[in-house]
Amino acid sequence: MPLFAGQGTQPGTAVREAGGFRLSGQWSFASGMPLAGYVHSLAAVEGTDELRICITPIDDVKMLGNWDVLGLRATGSIDYAIDGAFVPESQTHLFACDEPLRGGAIYRLGLLDQALICHSAWALGVGRRLLDELAGYAQTKAGRPGQIAGSAAFHTDFARAEAQLRAARALVRETWDDVEATLDAGGRLNVRQETMVRLALNHATSTAVEVARFAHTAGGTSAVRDGLIQRLFRDVHTGSAHITSGPQALQECGRELAGLAPGQAWAVFTLEDPVRQ
Repeated sequence: MPLFAGQGTQPGTAVREAGGFRLSGQWSFASGMPLAGYVHSLAAVEGTDELRICITPIDDVKMLGNWDVLGLRATGSIDYAIDGAFVPESQTHLFACDEPLRGGAIYRLGLLDQALICHSAWALGVGRRLLDELAGYAQTKAGRPGQIAGSAAFHTDFARAEAQLRAARALVRETWDDVEATLDAGGRLNVRQETMVRLALNHATSTAVEVARFAHTAGGTSAVRDGLIQRLFRDVHTGSAHITSGPQALQECGRELAGLAPGQAWAVFTLEDPVRQ
């Protein structure tokens, strides 16, 4: 099974030539790159600015090895560069392509929406693990004077955090159940569904951040020492900086939900008039 890594938000340059493209550029945050056999890279075609994903073997890549960050260190999301690699046209596709040559309905999501569902799962998973770890910590301290296990304030805040995380999970599941039904019926997502996909991710991520703050505060010295709660705290805050969970997408979601973007459609993380896309 071939393993792919790469980056799809900061385009390099693809120069068209006979049979394909000559690809050059530098890309950031390519998660899993040390394990990959192939790389997918976004490029703007010279002369047209058409956005295409180009697939190259790992041998065409220069790894820059600069992944030194606060959290998510195990993702291996290093920067990389490609200098003039030839890419056959058969190993490229339009960035917005959502008509697969094979596979099931999920592949009609397109590249971006597949990333959004993965990031949603990550946010919910790390939030869940934080609360589970905090509960385990509190149980080990039960019966000792002055510990959080006997604190009414901790009990209240834990219940609130549990409710917030479950509510975020319910929104994600409701949103993607609707998406799945549409794709299984042979349809395509409408603007409102695309809005909800982005909103569910943004809400799940911001909820995970709030859960992390609570766990970090309630965990006391155990949360600041080297351990799982500390690592998850760092991971959440690093992950929340990802462009898919950024403030621009949330602002655009609000504009569409309020009925202030009539006739517009999603172009990655902004709403635009279709004629301008």
